[in-house]
Amino acid sequence: MACLHDHSCEDHDCSSNWSLYKHIDMSKIPVSVLIIKICLTSLPHQVSALNEAVQGSVKSVFRAWEHRLDSSGGYLESNEGDPELIVFIPFTSDVKLKSISIVGGADGTSPSKMRAFINRDGIDFSDAQSMQPVQEWDLVENLQGVLEYQTRFSKFQSVGNLTLHFPDNYGGDTSQIHYIGLKGEATQMKRDVVATIVYELMPNPSDHKAKAESGGGLSQIQ
Repeated sequence: MACLHDHSCEDHDCSSNWSLYKHIDMSKIPVSVLIIKICLTSLPHQVSALNEAVQGSVKSVFRAWEHRLDSSGGYLESNEGDPELIVFIPFTSDVKLKSISIVGGADGTSPSKMRAFINRDGIDFSDAQSMQPVQEWDLVENLQGVLEYQTRFSKFQSVGNLTLHFPDNYGGDTSQIHYIGLKGEATQMKRDVVATIVYELMPNPSDHKAKAESGGGLSQIQ
């Protein structure tokens, strides 16, 4: 189901609507613990991906809304012949997640399905295939970044980390993700500083022209 974002982005600050990327933990490893980086292939509580062709490329898909179609800094791609991807997204504060936007690649490389798990560390492909997700969506090829997928908002409260499983694509040899946008509220800042940052894409609920009966649907952003 689709609903329209029916105002001009020239007249509205749409970039602030999708600012949860600022609360994703992509902190770099201090020089003092460089030896740990050498000994370990990955560290917990940082953005990571399973089956990425270029290690660390997942970090390039999180950026400001106005740069969502700019892939000059890189993009996430799966290994050849295996389109499945898992993206682990830890936040620096608990968030309430309202919707997700995915910009995939062309020529059949866009993911065709997305499954979401919250507050679970270390999910691998076996876990993802056997576990029941909090929510799942059939994805549309969204090369222009005009669609968002609404969550069942009541189930996405107090999200400390988010795992997104992309099991398949539209027939390409690899899967590509160029942008992941997250819209919602950051409710608990670091060091126990309490703050609430509210981002609203629509001026009011009546602007949504359709909503999935399940409580999480697909929206179009114009």
